[in-house]
Amino acid sequence: MGDFFTDMSTLHIVFWITALIGSTIFLVLFVLSLLGADSDAEMDTDTEIGMDDGIGIQFFTFKNAMAFFTLFGWTGIACLDNGFSAGVSTTIAFMAGIAMMTLMSFLFLWISKLAESGTLRIENAVGNIGEVYLSIGANRSRIGKISIDVQGSKRELSALSDEKEDLKQGEVIRVTAVVSGEILLIERLTKKKIESNLTEDNLTK
Repeated sequence: MGDFFTDMSTLHIVFWITALIGSTIFLVLFVLSLLGADSDAEMDTDTEIGMDDGIGIQFFTFKNAMAFFTLFGWTGIACLDNGFSAGVSTTIAFMAGIAMMTLMSFLFLWISKLAESGTLRIENAVGNIGEVYLSIGANRSRIGKISIDVQGSKRELSALSDEKEDLKQGEVIRVTAVVSGEILLIERLTKKKIESNLTEDNLTK
């Protein structure tokens, strides 16, 4: 390895060391990400660019820093090998590193949005109409399950009821609140209530 660096300038050596270390760490982080390990949990800073949907663009993170050093190093090496001056090589390498950080930030934002869209938000079930899947005890005496459309897909969710009588399988219900965690509070929908809901929907449209 020493012979490899013998005829190189100090800047050339710096680019090589930066590229090799950055590439190694970045590759490890990338593999951990694919395996589902949250390698940034303890190393990311809180610097974010806020977005309207509540998901921020994380720019100054350890993972992005390694991406910066990786491209910074390899770009610097390429520039020096092609005869660019030290100043020009450093400038181009720095710009390439920043571009890589920006690309990585938006890539992980996109991944976060995909994950967020597939995550169930239990509060989105409130107001929706479904049916009893497993009987539910009266006066919150027994947790049952309901079948209901939430976020565009059919789900079976745990539920309680304040009704005076048990709710049997197949009865039409409406979600009125979230009791705790992922347990919903529901009410029985009588024919009159169903007709009332249909009328309200038509007026809204």
